[in-house]
Amino acid sequence: MTTRADDRTAPGQERDHDPSAREAALLASLPRDLLVDGRWRPASTGAQLPVVDPSTGQVLTDVADASPADGAAALDAAVAAQESWGRSAPRQRAELLRRAFDAVVARTEDLALLMTLEMGKPLAESRGEVAYGAEFLRWAGEQAAHVAGRYLPAPDGGQRVLVLRKPVGPCLLITPWNFPLAMATRKIAPALAAGCTVVLKPAAETPLTALLLAQVLQEAGLPPGVLGVLPCSDAAAVTGPLVADPRLRKLSFTGSTAVGRQLLRQAADGVLRTSMELGGNAPFLVFDDADLDGAVDAAMAAKLRNGGQACTSANRFYVQAGVAAEFTRRLAERVGAVRVARGTQDGAQVGPLITEAARTKVADLVDDAVEHGARVLTGGARREGPGYFYEPTVLADVPAGARLLAEEIFGPVAPVVTFAAEEEAVALANDTEHGLVAYACTASTSRALRLAERLETGMLGVGTGVISDPAAPFGGVKASGLGREGGEEGLGEYLETLYVGIADPWG
Repeated sequence: MTTRADDRTAPGQERDHDPSAREAALLASLPRDLLVDGRWRPASTGAQLPVVDPSTGQVLTDVADASPADGAAALDAAVAAQESWGRSAPRQRAELLRRAFDAVVARTEDLALLMTLEMGKPLAESRGEVAYGAEFLRWAGEQAAHVAGRYLPAPDGGQRVLVLRKPVGPCLLITPWNFPLAMATRKIAPALAAGCTVVLKPAAETPLTALLLAQVLQEAGLPPGVLGVLPCSDAAAVTGPLVADPRLRKLSFTGSTAVGRQLLRQAADGVLRTSMELGGNAPFLVFDDADLDGAVDAAMAAKLRNGGQACTSANRFYVQAGVAAEFTRRLAERVGAVRVARGTQDGAQVGPLITEAARTKVADLVDDAVEHGARVLTGGARREGPGYFYEPTVLADVPAGARLLAEEIFGPVAPVVTFAAEEEAVALANDTEHGLVAYACTASTSRALRLAERLETGMLGVGTGVISDPAAPFGGVKASGLGREGGEEGLGEYLETLYVGIADPWG
């Protein structure tokens, strides 16, 4: 049955959005259909999905809402294109990715505005994401022609060992809404570089950036079938049959731990190769010997980037007793001065949360902490008016039982807890099922090395609040996921290892 966009509009999502001329022109120029086998086409059911501006609560536009039949068609195309793409010359793939990098950089303003409209982040941050996301295309392209195997005599001399690296095969890539460009390029780029075809399922909240990226890749020369894009409102209905299809050979997912666990269960039946970048609960440790100016700068970056809506966002601030009062005072002063506004406004530093449900969750976590004895130093409330804004917040005296120390906040809230000694800080930091990233501010190199060895985390930022880099392996341990994205390790996630034993040529 066809679902009209008007029928899908929730209360408060009015359809009289009046964008600027530039916004209107950009939205009018976008592809809004599915990309299947190199062609833009509507959903097989005719259904459409409304895309909402979280800064106003109003609908920006509608896109095709994929059905399970559309998913099957996209996988059919990816399977059909796999052999030719997998056998294409590495230099060909490298040059295509380089052209794509140049094209994304050239479209920086369009992509940045689009991300700001559909996700809400300030334009300055959106431009930064375009630069960051484009680098995955350049990095993977540089690596495409340098995938190495090896040849050596077996230790007993009886044969020769030949090791080859081959593309895994067709991949399903599922990306979140918070970094709609970078999360797509971080998966697509290494997959294409390795010779894999892909089906991309972008988040329902932010499909527009993915559709424009796909158009850019097409224009760069990507052959039909190598990339399919399926925005959809019912992810389980569309992706479930794909995960169960034996022709799919790789699943890469970025999102919540709960959904990741569900996908892993589904992938187990087919022994499907998986990469999972899941939830975080990042500790931010400040020691007595830290430079407080630098620590506050790092804290601002780690907490307020993307309005706190990042898996790498600092979730718990543990500050040593000797500097706790001063650090907290300075942090509250800085956070209280942040400009909260629609991302297109000049000087905006923090935008809205992605949905009203997300804002309600943040408010509930803050209220719970306050009820248990935490003190609000700044913020602590919803902002009146249209959109899903929440005031950047700093909480002091946060008790151990507060939910926001155990749950991922995903919002602009910094809870501060005091500790006495390093041993206590490590124990507090590790007291979570997650282990994606941790941050530490200390002047001691020895302490930084001890923390690297003792913290249960996949990444550690020392003296910095932003550590993501296309050349570095991004990923976590424990319930924060499996595998790595970025760096040589990220490319390796899309390569299989083939061992060939060859009889001794001298025998």
